[in-house]
Amino acid sequence: MSKGRFGEFGGQFIAETLMPTIIELEKAYKFYKEDPLFQEELTELLNQYAGRPSLLYYAENMTRDLGGAKIYLKREDLNHTGAHKINNVLGQVLMAKKMGKKRIIAETGAGQHGVATATACALLNLDCVIYMGQHDIVRQALNVYRMKLLGAEVVSVRSGTGTLKDAVNETMKEWTRRMDDTHYCIGSAMGPHPFPTMVKDFQSVISKELKSQILKAEGRLPDAVLACVGGGSNAIGSFAAFIDDLDVRLIGCEGAGHGIDSPDSAATMQVGRTGVYHGMKTILAQDSDGQVQPVYSISAGLDYPGVGPEHAYLAAILRAEYVPVTDEEAVQAFEYLSRTEGIIPAIESAHAVAYAIRLAQEMNPDQIICLTLSGRGDKDCAAIARYRGEEIYE
Repeated sequence: MSKGRFGEFGGQFIAETLMPTIIELEKAYKFYKEDPLFQEELTELLNQYAGRPSLLYYAENMTRDLGGAKIYLKREDLNHTGAHKINNVLGQVLMAKKMGKKRIIAETGAGQHGVATATACALLNLDCVIYMGQHDIVRQALNVYRMKLLGAEVVSVRSGTGTLKDAVNETMKEWTRRMDDTHYCIGSAMGPHPFPTMVKDFQSVISKELKSQILKAEGRLPDAVLACVGGGSNAIGSFAAFIDDLDVRLIGCEGAGHGIDSPDSAATMQVGRTGVYHGMKTILAQDSDGQVQPVYSISAGLDYPGVGPEHAYLAAILRAEYVPVTDEEAVQAFEYLSRTEGIIPAIESAHAVAYAIRLAQEMNPDQIICLTLSGRGDKDCAAIARYRGEEIYE
């Protein structure tokens, strides 16, 4: 795609003051993408520090219980910091340091990108500031403490709905104020070019490993690859190596909140339409006047009113499917996987687990589902207990 375009989606819809910095970043990304020394250093960090390759786990109990397709879990929850976010962050922060940047800023919703960014900055000795919506700070108190413990400054964003979209707004504003020594480490496959492509490249390690692992385990490709979708970094990383394999279904699972027929949903692909936001043209939840609408999901990581532009493109060309999963379905799946396999998934990942439960029972035992567990669920236990009305001792 030319200049970061995915069909009609993508592009660079940004303030003129940011263009020199974006051009600088684009040039650096093109250089380091082809630089063998950078790639060698990044691979060493991924393997020796982040713990890659991540495990491809055959969920035998789940498979037997559901009685349909074989289910494999790509265990990004086992990465250092507990999620897929570290893959992209190590790439961006290492590149920023080589560009001479001294300071990293980032947005976070569920806190996993913030923790990963704070971790990489501690490792590489860079200053770190994380912007997080005030509502998400309450939902994800554990991750807020982890970020501070790692040396990051956490800024509470009180504007708007106090969630992920507002954290992105504030981080972009800060970047325009201090571009010379600061890199904005975007956590998802969104924003102006080159971010969607760059994040996809750094996260594609998921699907490259998955493809090799499933071929070794089963001697063939899966019938379906599932991942949760907010902005869409783990999903595009999970899909990347399979996009040209047209027999493999690619399925993104969105946070439908209280349902797509209610006002409380973050299932952008179901309720959205084309618009421009946060530097990109994509699918957005909008009102009749084209204003971006507040969205809702029990999952702070899926609580975003848009989706990465490549996902919008994959949906438009019918290469990928995007399905809604409600809060209640996700919580049931959170509990189900915990009790069936002894694996507590992030509530974001539980949205994909929920759809896998439904899909597997419609498939044959000789078919295969590969599901990316984008993160672990320690951060969500207190919130889910409250959702279930259980008393929490803190």
